[in-house]
Amino acid sequence: MKKKDIVDLIKYHEEGDDYAFTEKAQQIADDFRKSGDEELGNYIDTLVAKANIFVPQTSSLTFLEEVPATPVGQLPLPEKVADKLEWIVNAIYNSMDVNKFLFKGQPGTGKNASAKTIAKILNRKLLKVDCQSLISEKPGQSPRNLAQAFYEINNYPHPKQIIVLLEGIDAIASDQDTFLKGLDSVLPGFTIIATASSLEPFKLPLSLHFYLIVNFDQYSQEDLIEVAAAIMNNVYQEHQGLEKNIRLFKKIIALYGDRIPLPGDLKKMVETAVAFSNIQADPAKYLQNIYQCVTGHPPELHDLQKGNFTIREMAILTGMSKSTVGRKLRDD
Repeated sequence: MKKKDIVDLIKYHEEGDDYAFTEKAQQIADDFRKSGDEELGNYIDTLVAKANIFVPQTSSLTFLEEVPATPVGQLPLPEKVADKLEWIVNAIYNSMDVNKFLFKGQPGTGKNASAKTIAKILNRKLLKVDCQSLISEKPGQSPRNLAQAFYEINNYPHPKQIIVLLEGIDAIASDQDTFLKGLDSVLPGFTIIATASSLEPFKLPLSLHFYLIVNFDQYSQEDLIEVAAAIMNNVYQEHQGLEKNIRLFKKIIALYGDRIPLPGDLKKMVETAVAFSNIQADPAKYLQNIYQCVTGHPPELHDLQKGNFTIREMAILTGMSKSTVGRKLRDD
């Protein structure tokens, strides 16, 4: 820490400039972390957070809301996407004001989950603006809502302790001039992650306003099978009574062919299939449910035989014994 930093801290305190004082204290904390003293850096952040009496109450915020701190299971991502998310983590950690990023992809590709994961890795609070909520049929109200949202962002204390998620910016494309002016007005220290299903509604090139645009629409069929397996493994951890059989599970998912759902829909399908199962009576029943979700019909021996399932796998999926399955196949 430099002598000038101490002088600046005292100066800002005497002048009552809480924003400048907080910024300088956070800069000092970052310097300590970069020099290897992460514990002292975190301690300074904690002291500043406790000392700040101007933290806005949730009830006073119109559009900025905290995303609940729920556990986020890291799903496998295409390598091109995973690499860029690592860049973003590094950029935020290095505090170089490379601070605006855009995640583009269809619903269910993992945009919001990735924002949560980044916040979790960096131990930051995630605050969200639902851009759909900014839209109003009242003339002139949508631009005013946009201005209010960016006002709330710029006036939120301790910017280096939060990440702001602008969810679904394509919803406000009709007011893109106001939005982009607001985005460019975001003060240094804040990190913005925006998401959009499509960039087509925007007439202006967004690459001029974001440091990095990450395309989440890059899953191969192999990627999606691995995503499904990761989801299933997370469910196994939550429900210890399930009979684990990831090989059979992946075999069932492969029956989708080139129609494998995106991660969000896969997660919903797997969790629903498990929820509808009587785990105590039949720990493998969930696999039958998943098979029916994938194919649209209950497991039948002749279909399973065509699908190159083993006799043991056929027994699991039909609820028959292996001897019964073998006899029926011979009879056929």
